[in-house]
Amino acid sequence: MSIATAWYQSFNFITSLYIVAFILFIVGLKGLTGPNTAVKGNKIAAVGMVVAVVATLIGVGPSGVSVIHSTSDVVVIVLGVAIGTALGIPSAVKVKMTAIPQMVALFNGVGGGAVAIISFVEYHHALADGGSNPELKVLIPTLFAAIIGSVSFWGSNIAFLKLQEILPGKPIQLPGQQIINLLLLLGAIGCAIAIATGHESEALFVGILVLAGILGNFVVLPIGGADMPVVISLLNAFTGLSAAAAGIALQNVVLIVAGMIVGASGTILTNLMAVAMNRSVPSIIAGGFGGGDVAAGGGGGDDGIDRTVRSTSAQDVAIQLAFARLVVIVPGYGMAVAQAQHSVKELTRVLEGKGVEVKFGIHPVAGRMPGHMNVLLAEADVPYESLKEMEDINPEFPRTDVTLVIGANDVTNPAANDSPDSPIYGMPILEVDQSAAVVVLKRSMGAGFAGIDNPLFYDPKTSLLFGDAKGSVSDITAEVQQL
Repeated sequence: MSIATAWYQSFNFITSLYIVAFILFIVGLKGLTGPNTAVKGNKIAAVGMVVAVVATLIGVGPSGVSVIHSTSDVVVIVLGVAIGTALGIPSAVKVKMTAIPQMVALFNGVGGGAVAIISFVEYHHALADGGSNPELKVLIPTLFAAIIGSVSFWGSNIAFLKLQEILPGKPIQLPGQQIINLLLLLGAIGCAIAIATGHESEALFVGILVLAGILGNFVVLPIGGADMPVVISLLNAFTGLSAAAAGIALQNVVLIVAGMIVGASGTILTNLMAVAMNRSVPSIIAGGFGGGDVAAGGGGGDDGIDRTVRSTSAQDVAIQLAFARLVVIVPGYGMAVAQAQHSVKELTRVLEGKGVEVKFGIHPVAGRMPGHMNVLLAEADVPYESLKEMEDINPEFPRTDVTLVIGANDVTNPAANDSPDSPIYGMPILEVDQSAAVVVLKRSMGAGFAGIDNPLFYDPKTSLLFGDAKGSVSDITAEVQQL
């Protein structure tokens, strides 16, 4: 069933489709810069992907032969699309907002795994067809894609397991971990060099995939929960770069452009988040930070610090909020766990009805993925202009009457400013301790992702309301309405 001579397979027509596709990718990505346009941006990018897939299927490969050689090829393609659709759509529809980070990690890993498999299949076909390695201009990007794609796939799986709490969130580190990682990397590169210098061997290629896969596991295992948002972003960049390399090997323009867009944006986001945590990307990859267990001194003890907390009630919090001029709400992972964003929106509406100015303070790494809090609040139709980034809201805290912290921990920890011995010292935080009063909604006195104590809880102007965040916010809202 050869269709290699069809008019719609002409170079100019296929190139035009590819140009349309990556223009739609770029426009769609632009739409993702704000919650109000994010849904539309996703749809535009999805249309671009449909155009790209169609162009690839009707086009010709590097050898000038149609991608579709026979009826069996059509069956395999349709089957793959059907399976992917059957798994992807229900997963995306049913996933809870609290599970979005691990779903992102899992889906991102699938992309890296697909690139690694494609790299091996292309190499296998090259040996089967010609009995020798492909040209270096094809072979080198293929080997690069195999290494990076495999690292991304297995590393993303570990990130998923940590976020899903199947694996402990604390760092899991072997003795001599960095040396082991270096040896695995050198081993994978060594196999790639051996192939590139003329050794035709599928066994060496499999060795690359295995060594890179183990490296992906060992790189992410020592990284604690506090750094998971950065890890997800970094692995996303890896997947993009591996896809771009595969595009070079396959001479597929749209795959190159899409991969570079993902790789570049992921790299920029990773760097921004690392700066927001005052940590370098290499130090994050080195691991050992953020375990979810309370560090030494985290729960009281003999260090001489008074850890008396002042408990409060929904009625008292309602009085504080109702008679305030400015209230700042700081959301964290606790809000996500409780699915309290709609209750927070209702509380905001009631307070604003009483003439209270309400703003939201958003830390770049609050939650478990980039933009986690923005997504949750956008889902509840909180106006985008009410969401203030850290550098914009920090100057507002000295004039804030009440700051309501909902499940945020490490991003409000004043130890980042005051305690040189703290592992988060120097990390930019939301300076809520400068407010006239602070109310913290917490389920318990457990520590955050970094596994360290928060002196904010023992500040005399801080009061704690214990319980599920959604229920607590609803109770506060009911009390405010009665005032």
